[in-house]
Amino acid sequence: MVRTVRTVLTTHEKVPNGLRHAPGSLGPGHLPHRPGLDAAPAVLIAHLANATRRLRLGAGGVLLPNHAPLVVAEQFGTLAALHPGRIDLGIGRAPGGSKAASAALRPQRTKDFGVQLDELREFLNPPEDAEVKAIFVLGGNIPELWLLGRFPESATLAAERGIKYAFAHHLAPDAPVKADLVSVSVIAAEDDERAEWLAGSTRLKVLSRLRGNRVRLPSPEEAAAFPYTADDRAEIAKRSGAVLTGSPETLIPKLQRILDETGTAEIMVTTPLFHHADRRRSYELLASLPGRLTARSNRSASSRA
Repeated sequence: MVRTVRTVLTTHEKVPNGLRHAPGSLGPGHLPHRPGLDAAPAVLIAHLANATRRLRLGAGGVLLPNHAPLVVAEQFGTLAALHPGRIDLGIGRAPGGSKAASAALRPQRTKDFGVQLDELREFLNPPEDAEVKAIFVLGGNIPELWLLGRFPESATLAAERGIKYAFAHHLAPDAPVKADLVSVSVIAAEDDERAEWLAGSTRLKVLSRLRGNRVRLPSPEEAAAFPYTADDRAEIAKRSGAVLTGSPETLIPKLQRILDETGTAEIMVTTPLFHHADRRRSYELLASLPGRLTARSNRSASSRA
């Protein structure tokens, strides 16, 4: 709940032009060590859309294996009707969470993801003779559809279906693929040293998961005081590329490289910081960067925070 409140607070603060907001993903919200924010994206997006006027909002994303496509189409069709031109629907193919959580969400899952995706697309744009229709998408209330992923198979599926593809760089930093949007984990601070210190929180969390101990995001103070072994530090160093850290000047070439490798014109930023003030400050620093980055397409580079 605390994370949800902080997200809502962020939307009330001044957001520079070019930034959009994409709250959470669905599956992890059902894990005991990651409560609250991610469990009901449609509900949270509705709340944030009512609290703002110009931010574009989207799910990053709804994990379709856990949901009936018709329900997803009706939820986001309703959001698109209430907030025209402001709603994105990001779809993920992983079940997310534990087997028990997935089973509780949708006990009977027998359809292939590609079949589910096609069903969702048809519900969002039904033919005249469709036997079942998602009522609220009728009349053009259709959210922009994205497929999220980190493997080439997802990129191929998106291309085959003519859907925009969002690549999860923060999950697969060493395997960039061409994408319409790239999700990047970024921590900005006034100087490189503080940015790396703040990143200690997420680095310790990842290390703990690798060691079989799932924990909530620790504070940077807790991370700094942790008794790391030499093996721990080596593991952290090996995975350091998953989170980009530094001052704005340091981050420019790192982000530019991602734009060049993926051909994207849009970066979605996730900032795994413990303190809300640090996360907000990171976004403020990042907001100055889009005009200093060069996208390969004709669109200017922007960020989703």
